[in-house]
Amino acid sequence: MNSSSRLFCLDTVMIDIVLRIAQVPESGSDVLASEHLITTGGGYNAMSAAARQGVEAVYAGRFGRGPFSSIARTSLDHHNVTQPIEADETRDAGFCVALIDDDGERTFITSPGAEGSLRSSDLSSLDVRSADYVLVSGYNVMYPGSAEIVLEWLTGLSEDVTVAFDPSNRVMDIPNANLRAVLERADWTLCNETEASLLTGKDTLQESVVALAEQTGRAGVVVRHGESGCTVLTTGDEPIHVDGFKVTVVDTNGAGDTHSGVFLAELALGNDVIEAALRANAGAAVAISVLGPASCPERNVISDMIKDSSKSSIS
Repeated sequence: MNSSSRLFCLDTVMIDIVLRIAQVPESGSDVLASEHLITTGGGYNAMSAAARQGVEAVYAGRFGRGPFSSIARTSLDHHNVTQPIEADETRDAGFCVALIDDDGERTFITSPGAEGSLRSSDLSSLDVRSADYVLVSGYNVMYPGSAEIVLEWLTGLSEDVTVAFDPSNRVMDIPNANLRAVLERADWTLCNETEASLLTGKDTLQESVVALAEQTGRAGVVVRHGESGCTVLTTGDEPIHVDGFKVTVVDTNGAGDTHSGVFLAELALGNDVIEAALRANAGAAVAISVLGPASCPERNVISDMIKDSSKSSIS
């Protein structure tokens, strides 16, 4: 591909209210947060990651009107993310309370908003062209009403458009028919080790990767497995392990989206799949070392991180 390729992201943009706590409280109890953050999250993680690698991102979702929508628009404007779909004038953007414990694990409480009012006409108005990339989330194909709209639109896309699917941590809540439909169209399926196991019923990482590639990924699959990196299987080849980067984990919220955003951006720039996966590992490692979502570094920072890692391994 080339630098004119764009990333269209259907993963919905919401506001994250992030609270850092020692542990998730029991029902009826009360805890104090040591840190807090109100910021744009959801699909913004992937789009900001792609934009920081030099690829134009387009939000294929719907905002509303209100304070949360204003925060989200400001965030997307900061990265020149295009927002072509007309706003819902009747409601504000939704929000998600993210509880981050001392292990960096996150617990979500979501209140939906305008992003759930996407219409078929909104998607049909998008000028998706050959060589563009489309990122769709499991959340996009989970809920009745919006799922049918998204799936119909995906099946109508040109074969020259690369579709990537990230099932999300609620993969088992996706209706089977919807899951089959999106897996059939996906060129790349991007997920973590747990999600791959749930999708395939396999116990080991290697078995999950191979089985997932048989179900989906006309181009291939990428399965993330934390600090140790990710495993890539391109169609017709054997699985390849791509090393990760060791960092102190602060907040895993948005790490998978960051990985997907960098990986797809590198493919859009015309780079090799394994190089794209390595750079995605580096970007995600930086992202989990700080509090809050949308914390992917610029492309030159990732390049320096990879160079420093190579020097350390040689010495």
